[in-house]
Amino acid sequence: MNREPNFCQGFEYISAQNPHWMILGTMPSVESLNQAFYYAHPRNAFWPIMHSLTQRPINTQQEKERLIKQAGLVLWDVLQSCQRQGSLDSDIKEPQANDFESLLSENPTIKTICFNGKKAEQLFKRHVLKRQRIPQEITYIVLPSTSPANATITVEDKWLFWQENLSHLV
Repeated sequence: MNREPNFCQGFEYISAQNPHWMILGTMPSVESLNQAFYYAHPRNAFWPIMHSLTQRPINTQQEKERLIKQAGLVLWDVLQSCQRQGSLDSDIKEPQANDFESLLSENPTIKTICFNGKKAEQLFKRHVLKRQRIPQEITYIVLPSTSPANATITVEDKWLFWQENLSHLV
């Protein structure tokens, strides 16, 4: 185990059986790491948006995992690990990508990858597409980050953008 003070280790993915789409963040926030679950910061809009899209409950970690599985989804992050002080994506150093080549070969039903923010897309292009074999037929969608640090767009506008782009997948 790495004991460097700014070392961040991501989570295992959560997956439906035979998923058909995936949502990728960059790396869990400090609050998410402390709570050991995705999008745990109380002001992150991810879970409220997913609730609005699916009308499934999100009150507990088990309900959130069930939502992911019932939606035919994989929830993961682009990065397996990195060095980062704080939670900002702009502070990520020494990024190490997750193994998407294996995940996608084991789950050929995945046809769409959605990025929770532009930084996730940038990291995927730089550290995954250039180094791993990814199926050509994958469709990519970049969504506004649900992070409270993304204050350039309101939560309502984030929801509308996610709704417009994902309602056909849920």
